[in-house]
Amino acid sequence: MHDPFKNRTPSLSGPATDIIPVTPSDSTNLSAVCVALYIETGGDLVIVTQAGATRTVAVADQSMLPVGVRRVQATGTTATGIHGFVV
Repeated sequence: MHDPFKNRTPSLSGPATDIIPVTPSDSTNLSAVCVALYIETGGDLVIVTQAGATRTVAVADQSMLPVGVRRVQATGTTATGIHGFVV
């Protein structure tokens, strides 16, 4: 099978190399810093950015949030079906 990623250097300009399920937690960072989040069901999303800032963002159903994310906090997050894009 041809693998178009085989000789490609991972890049922030895309595409992501994987997508991981995100379980909100007030104490545990994601397994990798995500370059973007996809949210199936909208609501409030409390994130810790790659820069270390805690931000609350209201997102709609089927939203993409193109920001580096270390953690999605459980407290205050009402959005569900969260997936993280990784490079």
